[in-house]
Amino acid sequence: MFAIIDIRGRQYLAVKGQRINLDRIDHNQGTVTFGRVLAVHDGQQLQIGQPTVAGALVRAKVIRDFRDRKIRVIKYKPKVRYRRSIGHRQAKTQVEITDIS
Repeated sequence: MFAIIDIRGRQYLAVKGQRINLDRIDHNQGTVTFGRVLAVHDGQQLQIGQPTVAGALVRAKVIRDFRDRKIRVIKYKPKVRYRRSIGHRQAKTQVEITDIS
């Protein structure tokens, strides 16, 4: 069984027991419920929502909040001695899918 969920404009394939790294989300007591389920496959039948599947929910427990690896951003303009280098670390949340209904 799997589902395709939409979280803040990004789509993720959710399978029970799988861990997914998301952009940082607000959570309380370590559990989250995702209601924007775009499609659900239960083994025999595929349900596709228009735009979402009515009554479908995906529940997950929060494993940890962390920051992703650093990326380097370099700005450069030729002939004017302009060079800038900055780094960025994106805040992430790791969740484990516990139930698809």
